[in-house]
Amino acid sequence: MPKIVDHDERRREVLSAATAVIVRDGIDAATSRAIAKEAGYSNGVLAHYFADKDEILLSALRDSHRRIRARITERVGDARGLAALREVLMDNLPLDEERAQETRLEISFWSRSLAVERLAEVQRAEAAELRAAVRRLLEEARAAGEIRADEGLDDLTERLLALVDGLSLRSLLYPGRLGRAELERIMTTTLEAL
Repeated sequence: MPKIVDHDERRREVLSAATAVIVRDGIDAATSRAIAKEAGYSNGVLAHYFADKDEILLSALRDSHRRIRARITERVGDARGLAALREVLMDNLPLDEERAQETRLEISFWSRSLAVERLAEVQRAEAAELRAAVRRLLEEARAAGEIRADEGLDDLTERLLALVDGLSLRSLLYPGRLGRAELERIMTTTLEAL
């Protein structure tokens, strides 16, 4: 009797292994061989599920984004405007180990995306979704009178996203200076100033 293989589970294991290698060793170390070893499979198994290494990397990034979207949707719940915006922005900061690993994964893709257009296209599309959500929540907050109307929403959206990116990167680089309390305080102060 041939062994029954759960292909979806095997694919998830490969993506989990790719994420682990990237987070631990960096994206340059995420070779097909390293990913296969981490997953406990041969390179041939990877080739059965993915066309090439970049497809594995893209799938790992998309899988991470899918999990993040699901978590944010749950956290936001019925909140709207400024309350929902706060949840979205806070969730995009590395405030715990899970989000720190997601941030490491995301930042690892930045440099590779500069060299590989296919990765850059996915990165841009995924970032556009977050940008649209932040802008929509700012519109809701403005319509509800929760924020001042003196700054353009496009500029404000970019400023908030740049703050998330900057704080996230600096937190990973300088963990002794920017821990959870500091990140929460800076983001809260920024939102209160709106």
